[in-house]
Amino acid sequence: MSALAQVAAMEGRPVSGSDRDFDRGRNLGVKAALEKLGVKIFPQDGSGITAQTAELALSTAIEDTNPEVVAAKAGGVKISHRSELLASYVNSFDTIAVAGTSGKSTAAAMAFAVLEAGGLSPSIITGGALGALKERGLIGNAWRGKGKVLVVEADESDGTIVRYKAKTGVLLNISKDHKEVTELNKIFREFAGNCGRTLVNADDKPARELLPGAELFGFDAGNWKVTEIKAGPFSSEFKVNGVPFRLPAPGLYNIENALAACAAGAAYGVKLSAAAAGLAGFRGVERRFVLVGEKKGVTVVDDYAHNPAKIAAVLKALHQAPGRRLLVVYQPHGFAPTRLLKNELIESFAAGLADNDMLLMPEIYYAGGTVNKNISSKDIADAVAAKGHKTAFYENRSEIPGVLARLAAPGDIVAVLGARDATLADFARQLLDALP
Repeated sequence: MSALAQVAAMEGRPVSGSDRDFDRGRNLGVKAALEKLGVKIFPQDGSGITAQTAELALSTAIEDTNPEVVAAKAGGVKISHRSELLASYVNSFDTIAVAGTSGKSTAAAMAFAVLEAGGLSPSIITGGALGALKERGLIGNAWRGKGKVLVVEADESDGTIVRYKAKTGVLLNISKDHKEVTELNKIFREFAGNCGRTLVNADDKPARELLPGAELFGFDAGNWKVTEIKAGPFSSEFKVNGVPFRLPAPGLYNIENALAACAAGAAYGVKLSAAAAGLAGFRGVERRFVLVGEKKGVTVVDDYAHNPAKIAAVLKALHQAPGRRLLVVYQPHGFAPTRLLKNELIESFAAGLADNDMLLMPEIYYAGGTVNKNISSKDIADAVAAKGHKTAFYENRSEIPGVLARLAAPGDIVAVLGARDATLADFARQLLDALP
């Protein structure tokens, strides 16, 4: 939503809006940045709907009883879903839509870096804030370039991805997240059918088998050959068709993201040498494996990983630092997703944690609204403990910094994992500050 508001403001259009977090005194840096762009912020009490309001765009999280919705209906204001507004941009640009259940934000940001390095002056609308755009004084998840190419993160969680008619679709992977795989397959198949062309990660079997006629990219697929891989805990080196790459991001999963970006760039004429230069200067994405800092040999990392596949990938990447214990703080991102993924979450931690590692879990993040709270983080922590791992549950997250200050020892890596909660990045910094 904020990215759409920013792009509209960058185009000189009048924009207003509201956010529950702002009303609670949270995420005020984003509020200030939006206001700096000329976006008018109102309380979420219906007062933002005025005679000048032409359209009210909603995220999936907004209920029919929301004061803004009630006021818009009473005033006869057009109401549309976030995806409809995004679709209007997707369908009017030469768009690259990056899809998949994991890695969308990072792969979209990498594609943006590759296209910029190729001189195409692209635009981007995505969820995670790009470090490169934050360095330009922006929120980071939107930019209106001068060129005709737009990169978007195409979210499948609510099924609205099928509204986008992109010139180029990229499918990274498919795994259970928000929805069962059978339902995701239907959604991604329809998405691909709406795209002019689709590039598919050959190294993800479900994605490859879903779209057998698509153009493939991968470690050894189609026109791609990746060699001399040196994957460290905080960076990676490799060659693509003989061209050397140095990526300031860890893990094989980020090499896959980089290959997706290279494939998207190649479709628009960007050479591998330019792609390598763009990715060498990649500034990362907010809360996507961010190195928060180090104190007396203890490293703190912050990552958006929240579904089983992402958690498994991050734990594997962190274990590329041999001999270092992981103290993992995982905050589930909602009661409904936790219920859906409960068994897979338990298995991802049971398989991904080493004997000496520890899992610390605060209660499930509650974003507001009507929700069934018949599951707890304690259910996950207890089940992982029953499989032989050290775990702890904290009803109040505020207890964890003090606990980690006593637990952490030189050589440990503290990893904060979780999605949706805008305060998690600040919490990761609190953990670093709490270390003795």
